[in-house]
Amino acid sequence: MQTIRLTMAQAVVRYLMAQRIIIDAEELPLFPGVFAIFGHGNVTCLGDALEAAGDQLPTWRGQNEQSMA
Repeated sequence: MQTIRLTMAQAVVRYLMAQRIIIDAEELPLFPGVFAIFGHGNVTCLGDALEAAGDQLPTWRGQNEQSMA
């Protein structure tokens, strides 16, 4: 096994992408995407990790909490 060096944010994003659920005999991602309001406690490196994984874990950017509900 080879060691992979990741930032904490990259590791969290990979963990989220690895989570799967089976519904009606079909395996689906548990987290099909994420919401983000950048500047509301999200650190810069989390944004970089989400951008790098955008093809597998889309990020929808909300302007406020009400618009994401």
